Amino acid sequence: MSAPFTAALSAAGQLARSLADPDTAWPGGRPTGGRAWPQSLAGGASGIALLHIERARSGHGSWDTAHSWLTTALYGEVSAAANASLFFGAPALAFITHRAADASRRYDHVLKRLDEATSVVTRNRLAEARRRLDRAALPPMQEFDLIQGLSGLAAHHLSRHAHDDLTHESLAYLVRLTEPITDTASLPPWWMTVAPTGAPDPDYPGGHGNFGLAHGIGSALSVLSLALLRDVAVAGMAEAVERICAWTDQWRQGHETAPWWPGLLSVEQATSNEVHPSLRPRPSWCYGIAGTARAQQLAGLALRDPARIHAAENAVLATLRDPAQLNALSGIGLCHGTAGLLHAAWRMATETGSAPINAELPRLTERLINTLPQHNHDPELLDGTAGAALVLHTLGSGSAPAPHWDTFLALA
Repeated sequence: MSAPFTAALSAAGQLARSLADPDTAWPGGRPTGGRAWPQSLAGGASGIALLHIERARSGHGSWDTAHSWLTTALYGEVSAAANASLFFGAPALAFITHRAADASRRYDHVLKRLDEATSVVTRNRLAEARRRLDRAALPPMQEFDLIQGLSGLAAHHLSRHAHDDLTHESLAYLVRLTEPITDTASLPPWWMTVAPTGAPDPDYPGGHGNFGLAHGIGSALSVLSLALLRDVAVAGMAEAVERICAWTDQWRQGHETAPWWPGLLSVEQATSNEVHPSLRPRPSWCYGIAGTARAQQLAGLALRDPARIHAAENAVLATLRDPAQLNALSGIGLCHGTAGLLHAAWRMATETGSAPINAELPRLTERLINTLPQHNHDPELLDGTAGAALVLHTLGSGSAPAPHWDTFLALA
């Protein structure tokens, strides 16, 4: 193992030890609500539990610590309300508990109950989405995005039980999402009726088109491509992937050796058919190259399209070699920061054995490790130390065994 990856495993261990106790992990005491609610995968105990579960699964951490965090995440009434999603409530808890149950039967009973609640949530969301589709209306963000919507739920079901009926129904919805809506033929059928915040905004009177993995069509592209690669039999998935790719190809910018995609488009930008260079997003997971390039690579693999795979890998390689792009990242996190790009690049290199991308990983690993002591970071998974620790653990150990922890990012 090279020195940077040895250092990565060591740094991951140090971060995990600093997050060992649920009572002391948060500076100033454990928060009681908001994004840090225990059932939140992004900011709460659920996300930190995932770190300790993965370390225990690999033999680098303690199952007692993982159990302590899982107990904290499961404490209280579990939400299966309309806002439950892969990132919150019963589905989030089912997601992390599935990974613990993979290694220990002690969680089978609670996982069964969480699976049942998650199925109810998914069926309710699918019924609501079908009613919208039957009206030929454009979707709200929370219908299909990864964090709040059905792309996230489909990703979970694909990981949990790839060939079950509910998984097929969720994937069939994503296929239908890509089918043209007659009254809005000038816009793709996944064009959202809201601003990037998820709410109506006078600055986006016509809504927006979103490319990202967090809130845009990139998540559906990744999930459908993963399903194709796993030989899940749902009619129309290849055609749906091709429809999404046709749209992303239309808006691809840059040149052959350094392509990029905008994070989003307004109606005015789509009408003018021009993308200003200022619309290039930072190379993050949520909106930037880290997410969009991985989605394109998965689509290329699913469609057996070497040119698409090559373009995706060129995109991330050019980013890894561009100091200005690396400096544009915000912090250490998975969502907006260095950890997200590092992990997506690792996934891409591991998938196809890309030697050029692999050669860049040690430098980015060192960059992340060197950034850790510079600020006081939130302990959370999505933008804090738990997420950075998971990435460094994965780099250092050289694997992310199935069921993959990064399914919640639509990267695997």
